[in-house]
Amino acid sequence: MDNPLEPRMAYALSLGTISFLFAVIWGKPLIAFLRRNGVGKQIRIEQPGSHQLKTGTPTMGGVLFVVPVLVIIGLLNIVNLLGMDAIGQSTLLLFFCLGSHAVLGAIDDWQGIKGIRGRGEGMSPRMKSVFEFTFAAIIGLVLYYGPPQWDYVGVPTFVDYFRVGPFIVPATIIILYLTSNAVNFTDGLDSLAGSTSMVAFACYGTIAYLQDQVYLAIFCFTLVGALMGFLWYNAHPAQLIMGDAGSLPLGATLGLVSIMTGQWLLLPVIGLVFAAEALSVMIQVSYFKITKRLYGEGRRIFKMAPLHHHFELLGWSEMQVKERFFIASVLSGMLGVALALI
Repeated sequence: MDNPLEPRMAYALSLGTISFLFAVIWGKPLIAFLRRNGVGKQIRIEQPGSHQLKTGTPTMGGVLFVVPVLVIIGLLNIVNLLGMDAIGQSTLLLFFCLGSHAVLGAIDDWQGIKGIRGRGEGMSPRMKSVFEFTFAAIIGLVLYYGPPQWDYVGVPTFVDYFRVGPFIVPATIIILYLTSNAVNFTDGLDSLAGSTSMVAFACYGTIAYLQDQVYLAIFCFTLVGALMGFLWYNAHPAQLIMGDAGSLPLGATLGLVSIMTGQWLLLPVIGLVFAAEALSVMIQVSYFKITKRLYGEGRRIFKMAPLHHHFELLGWSEMQVKERFFIASVLSGMLGVALALI
């Protein structure tokens, strides 16, 4: 018997190919434009010495994959609004999430380039957090009040979903904030954040397809294709660095996709690398503050946080860290999809 979803999946994968070609084709002119205008990465002095060689590499690279996705998804939604079924259900909320966080990240990158607060430092953490919480709150309210309402959660081994009611609003704020910053922490090595994000979105795209949420699968695989285009230029040695213009929208949008599939409890599994990176920072900072209060000097558990720097200082090469973290992301992603099917 024919599966009515198969043409839709072919459609989603085809759009991923188109977004890849879009990103690759406009990648070179974008890099040339960024170089010409001095949009180069500033490396903080506390990072490992090998990273100082990356100073001046064009940043704001997230624009390379964000723009193709916004253009393609925007056009599909316009066609939808005109009464033709181009994507199924609206994905304008995902469009807003990706676009708003990309703008915020780009402003942060620009301030870091200009050195407004110091070398390599962009917007103040407090100001950035205010915007992140505001965007997440808007999204959470839309999810709850709809239409349609996305106030549910799936739990592995349970067939039915559970309604969480208004709790979805604070849950959305927490998930989007934590995930956007977790991906931001991961963006420290060539192709690390891009490749692990690609795996996570492919996993959630698969889950969405299996749950008949074809519109989400289309969005996810369009983004996967654009990320592949970005990785074409971000492969070691990177010609382009993602920056906050890419990491913030990737993290926030990944969190939103997890909520819209109802599988947000699986986010720490599918996004295991992101969770580990963020946890390493929280542990390092907390332990340093506690030991400073107790002993008069701060102590550290990791050689450096986020976690990828710890392994670099243990002697792993940049590419060894990236490849091993990528393998971990694939395995944890496979486990996450499996748990979603139970």
